[in-house]
Amino acid sequence: MTSTLRPATTTEAVTKRPGRWLALSVLVLAVLLVAVDATVLGLATPYISEDLNPTGSQLLWIGDVYSFVIAGLLVSMGSLGDRIGRKRILLIGATAFGAISVLNAYATTPEMMILARALLGVAGATLMPATLALIRNLFHDPRERSLAVGIWGATASAGTAIGPIAGGFLLEHFWWGSVFLINLPVMAVLVLVGIKLLPESKNPNPGPWDLISVGLSLVGMIAVVYAVKETATHGFGWAILGVGALGAGALYWFVHRQLTLPTPLLDMRLFRNRGFSAAVLADLLTILGLSGLVFFLSQYLQLVQGRSPLEAGLAELPAAVGAVAAGLIAGWAARRWSVRAVVSGGLAAVGVALASLTVIDQSTGYPLLGTALLVVGIGAGFSFTVTADVILSSVPKEQAGSASAVSETAYELGAALGIAVLGSIVTGVYRGFTAPAGTPEGAHESLGAAVESAAGMPTQQAQALLASARESFVDGLTIAAGAGAAVLLATACAAWFLLRNQRLDGRP
Repeated sequence: MTSTLRPATTTEAVTKRPGRWLALSVLVLAVLLVAVDATVLGLATPYISEDLNPTGSQLLWIGDVYSFVIAGLLVSMGSLGDRIGRKRILLIGATAFGAISVLNAYATTPEMMILARALLGVAGATLMPATLALIRNLFHDPRERSLAVGIWGATASAGTAIGPIAGGFLLEHFWWGSVFLINLPVMAVLVLVGIKLLPESKNPNPGPWDLISVGLSLVGMIAVVYAVKETATHGFGWAILGVGALGAGALYWFVHRQLTLPTPLLDMRLFRNRGFSAAVLADLLTILGLSGLVFFLSQYLQLVQGRSPLEAGLAELPAAVGAVAAGLIAGWAARRWSVRAVVSGGLAAVGVALASLTVIDQSTGYPLLGTALLVVGIGAGFSFTVTADVILSSVPKEQAGSASAVSETAYELGAALGIAVLGSIVTGVYRGFTAPAGTPEGAHESLGAAVESAAGMPTQQAQALLASARESFVDGLTIAAGAGAAVLLATACAAWFLLRNQRLDGRP
């Protein structure tokens, strides 16, 4: 197993597989689908709530169970792909994703919707690690692989922009289930074309798939992410602390087991590679710092500035445009200058953009917002594309699935921590606003609740409530933006030191 620590370029010949670019076009369909699906549910939630009448707890589970299951299964599914074949698991997962999307669209009860979202998470956990792992095995030439990863990342960014726009259009013209049915034609094309174009690849000597490790990974990640999110929503409690302790214990046992198994589910020695560890850490902290902006910006645009869902989606478009453009040239830039210059520079740009948002108020014009979002997209596009390339080039192709899964898990964990930390800042500041007499207590729970409460109050009281609530929400958002900026700037400094001498050919 010493090959784990050897540079990829010393263990494989640089060959150019025919049809690799056509095969890449199939892989980006899967990425596009996952990115779109991750953004449309937020828009559809009010309609689902009206139709299915879930309790507050059930509504939270509808929104969160998908990410819980994905976080718990990414490593296991990445490792399974290394064992049974990445093409096979991608096509099985894509078929399941399409079929379960129908179940989501036609759910008739909150319980059925929660189950459908959980099953969709199982299918979704197969897609992202498989796509990156197949790129690692399709493109042996480091320069071509950098461009392929850039296209992969650009497609993911485009999906996050297309999701709100497409979702807003569908919700204005059709019922909420339509946002799930758009998955079907994409999945059909992916499966039918992928059968012909995608080559199969797997680890030739994988060893058994350790089910105990699978269970520990699932329990550990779900429990930790759940505890983090529940803390952000409800604050600390003994029950939540117990769940978090259970998750931490399961993850500790998972790591210990991987170090003792002859053929582990995840080779922990991957983390001895400084480039690999630094790239994973940078991704986690970047998502953590950005979560406050991503999670609350849509609420700001709609509930504070009064934009429709479609207008809010269009307003967020500059971030995706910047990310697409930067992702396509990130590999070239990293070779022209250096990996650490591009990653650190990108993260610093995001930090500065977040810092600029600390001055916004309820009436801030779009030029400032649009420029900040564009810079965020450019910086994130450079950073995420290059770190993904570093992660792939740091490991032998036989372990590409496991390595890709670690990268995706960092995203999920970073998002959970970011929403918990930065979300608690926004929520804590927001709840302190001064409300006029007669305001329902629930108005202090969220800005959406305040808007709903105001609809049933006399005009003068409603206006006073909304003015105070919006001002408090914006105060919390600016503080969270400042905290996110500090995290991003600190991460930029850390990346400058940790990624020194790192190159995109797998060599330190």
